[in-house]
Parts: sequence; C-alpha cells; structure tokens
Amino acid sequence: MSSIDSTTGRKPTAALRIAITTGEPAGIGPEISLAAASGAGADREAQITLIGDSLMLAERARLLGTAWPPSAAIEHVPLRAAAIPGRRDSRNAHYVLATLDRAISGTLADEYDAIVTAPVQKSVINDARIPFTGHTEYFAQRTETPCVVMMLAGDTPHGPLRVALATTHLPLAAVSAALTTDGIVAVLKILIGDLKSRFGIDAPSVVVTGLNPHAGEGGHLGREEIEVIAPAISRARAEGLRVEGPLPADTVFVPSVVQRYDAVLAMFHDQGLPVLKYATFGHGVNVTLGLPFVRTSVDHGTALDLAGSGRADPSSMQAALQLAIELARRAVHQRHAA
Repeated sequence: MSSIDSTTGRKPTAALRIAITTGEPAGIGPEISLAAASGAGADREAQITLIGDSLMLAERARLLGTAWPPSAAIEHVPLRAAAIPGRRDSRNAHYVLATLDRAISGTLADEYDAIVTAPVQKSVINDARIPFTGHTEYFAQRTETPCVVMMLAGDTPHGPLRVALATTHLPLAAVSAALTTDGIVAVLKILIGDLKSRFGIDAPSVVVTGLNPHAGEGGHLGREEIEVIAPAISRARAEGLRVEGPLPADTVFVPSVVQRYDAVLAMFHDQGLPVLKYATFGHGVNVTLGLPFVRTSVDHGTALDLAGSGRADPSSMQAALQLAIELARRAVHQRHAA
C-alpha cells in the first residue's frame, strides 16, 4: 500500500491542518480562538490557521496580555469597521461571513482538514439585511449539502453524551410543522452514518425523544409521535438502523437510560441542548454532521459583556479544537486505508 494518499498527495502522518474562524470581532471569539491555538499540545498536533483580521487579533492579544500562538498562521481577512469589544457593528457582518467563506473554500480545496468556528452574532448579520439563521444552515448552503445535522457532544460524570437535533434554529411555534417522517429518517441516517465513519462507533444506537410531554400520552397530548415520529423510527429500523423511541424527553435524559445509547435525537433546540450544556459544564462541542468535511464549534454565544475583560472561558473552544483534530485524524486515516 502506498504511503501517499492518492486523492490528496499527502502522507497519513503529515500534520493536520485546522482552520479557526475567529467569529464576531466584538465578542469573545478572537480571544478564545487565540487561547485554543495556544493551548497545551495544540501546536504539536496540528498546523493551526487563524482566519480573521490580523491587526484586530494582535490588538486583542495585547489588550489581554495573551501570548501569541507560537506556530499558528494567520489568514488575514480585513475588518469593515473598527472592532470594539462589546459593541456590535453591523458593518462587520460581511467580514464575519468572509471568514467563514474563506475557511469553507479552503477546506473544499484541501488546504485544511477541518474547521473550528468561534461564535458569531446572528443579530449583527441580520441587522445588515443578510438572512442568517446560524453556522449550521450557512455551511449547508455554501457546500450545497441538502441535509445536515446539528449535534452537541461532551463528557459528563456519567460518560459521553451526544445530542442531535431534528430541527435547528426555529421558533418553537414552527417546530411541529417542520417535523416530517422523511426528514427524521434523513437525520437518523446522517447521524448514524457519521457516528460510524467520523466517531468510529461500529454499530451506533440512537434513542429518539417525543415532541410532546409524555411523548404525547398515546395521542392525548399531541399526535406528532403517532403520525410522524414513530413511523420514522419504524422506517429507520426496517433499514437496519439501531433506533428506539419515541420516549419522553425527561425519561431519555435520566442517566441510567441515556447511557445505553450512543446518541439522542431530540426534536428541537431547547429540548436537548440545555441538558447537554448543563451536564458537560461548559465543555460541550457543536459538530455539524453530513458536511463533506469536519466542522466543530463552541456550545455558547458571543458573550459581548465579557469581550476584552479577560474573563471568557475558552474551555469549549479548546474542546472543539481537540475534537476537530480527533475527527480529522480519523478521516485522513480512512482515506489512506481506502
């Protein structure tokens, strides 16, 4: 077997190349990106490229007295307006999207093996009259991926916890209409496929929550479980996928129950993510499944009130970087083995 990957021309032992987009410039994204790139062992495991305004990043490092990551490269994307910590400015909306576009195009062109994204301020982008609901949807659009899955993962005192979502950034009133049997089946296929290929789990098992309290109580508290969710589970199982449910969400997240499964599929954002964020103590990682490359992110927002104060906790960003390295390494080895 050749020691060179025929699709990329790279040795499987070559250093991984990770792009970090530094997020909303008025938020904590720049400082937690610098902290993650400077973290113990990060420079030994990967060649890290920070994508953002180089002068802004240097200024933020000076403001906080942060050591500059010794081996990190900078891909300079210029700000559209001066970035003042804590002060939103919609003139920088295009700058934020330009950093994402550079990371996406670079990864598709095999310049990077994975992308780690610092948080962006959706309201800044929307105030610039640019439709934007989140990183997950933006990456899907830019890569022309018809279906992606948002999953958060982290370690808890009871073991690893992974929570994927059947719907993402929607008003609660719109969730029921957005749930379809076909859609849930598609999400389950992507979720289980990526648990196998990206996380190395041979035969993943997934538990699916209901939408309504008590999983609809036999139709007395809603019929989505009977008419939409249960048929999706039946179809997935008929295709050989290890799926159970729908179970009430407050039953699923009991430690003795959730430990039996490799992942939970929750029906909407605030059904699954508060539990994970509480249980992982700020170390959760957001992973977009179904993309043609690895993308991870933090489990929190821009924290404008903490920007520039030195009090931002980089733990989630550091965890996102470490998971990106792990997933990218597995992907490179799989390409080489093929």
